Amino acid sequence: MSGDDGYPLLGSANLALRTELIFRGDPSRVVLRPFTPADNPFPTENAPRSRIGGLVARICALDAETTSRRLAAIMKRLDHRHDDCAMLLSRRYHEAIAPRGGADTLTDDQIKLIGSYLLEEYAVEAAALFNPSIVAHHDQAGVAEGDLRVLLSLRAVGEGHVSSIVFRVGTVHAGGSVAFGAPAPRLISGKATWTPGGGEGDAAVRLDFGKDRDLSSLVLFPVAERHRNGLEDLRLTRFTEDDGAITYLGTYTGVGRERVREELLRTTDFRTFDLIALQGRYAGGKGMALFPRRIGGYYAMLGRQDHENIWLLTSNDLNRWDSGEVIIRPRWPWEFVQLGTCGPPIELEEGWLVITHGVGAIRSYCLGACLLDKADPTKLLARTRNPIVMPAEGMRDGYVPNVVYSCGALVHDGWLILPHGVADSYVTVASVKIAELLRAME
Repeated sequence: MSGDDGYPLLGSANLALRTELIFRGDPSRVVLRPFTPADNPFPTENAPRSRIGGLVARICALDAETTSRRLAAIMKRLDHRHDDCAMLLSRRYHEAIAPRGGADTLTDDQIKLIGSYLLEEYAVEAAALFNPSIVAHHDQAGVAEGDLRVLLSLRAVGEGHVSSIVFRVGTVHAGGSVAFGAPAPRLISGKATWTPGGGEGDAAVRLDFGKDRDLSSLVLFPVAERHRNGLEDLRLTRFTEDDGAITYLGTYTGVGRERVREELLRTTDFRTFDLIALQGRYAGGKGMALFPRRIGGYYAMLGRQDHENIWLLTSNDLNRWDSGEVIIRPRWPWEFVQLGTCGPPIELEEGWLVITHGVGAIRSYCLGACLLDKADPTKLLARTRNPIVMPAEGMRDGYVPNVVYSCGALVHDGWLILPHGVADSYVTVASVKIAELLRAME
């Protein structure tokens, strides 16, 4: 059965595609984020523009017993949803108030109570959970023979369309089936510090989660001004250097008030994450995906710098990208509007497997695939004529209709494991035999 554009409604012909529904957002998973009361638009001598001073004065006017009772009630509300609540309340006070002075005259209860009035709970997944990427987990201890422990990253969207990055841990079994455990009930946001290295006047952001934790409890929540509107679409890569050293790297889109650009996440232990703004002529595009190793001595990336075609970018500096060329252009009706890469290329014996996205009529997003030469990725060896995944009936509706999208896949035991978002609302995982996928290319 074919659609109006002539391609099959459920994907490429003769592909035994298996799809399992995995995740929807959970509004009970919340973090505490700073809250600052809006300024007074009609300031006077007795009512200054900033309202924080008046708020602090009202709290400090409470007697000690009332202060203690109010703080205890707030802590009771928070303790079952957040770790280290007392520390978070104190830290928020010292961020917002202490630089102005006054901490020496306040009790510990007053400090924590003031901090509680300058925080709010934010449900990071309340609006949507989508655009996943997947990599082999850094810890394979205790995994059954033939299985692979994996880490899924997802784009979580909450109030105000602010995006964060969350994780799930699962297992890919022999035969291509996938299982994920329930996520940790509490989310933990890292302590942010700023370090040199961001480029163009930006400091790099380090998010430190301290001790080793269940990775499904971590949330990379935007804290820098250049991320004010979110961290979007992490494309995570298990990168192997020429000397065998392993680093997990991921490109993502940092969305500020007036600027959108690609940035780089770096971690070796999933306790500390560095977020670094990329530099160079081609760093302003979205959808860049890093190869998992150097090619001919250079770092390499795929991107969509002109908003229409797939580019190959190369650099000898991981943080700066000035050289690139178009290597694949739209060809089939389902990709006439634009063609881009989904996640990092996957190395096979036959070449680099790239999962692509195409945009066609009615701004429908479909997923396809192509194969690039292993030694020279500018050479396109084959590509799918038809989509391998598309928004079929029953999977079209959601926050953004007619969209399927992925930020990364992996291969295990001869199967392609392809997690993808549906209608920018929820996530499913499709699996297909690599041999079948390659035969469907031309």
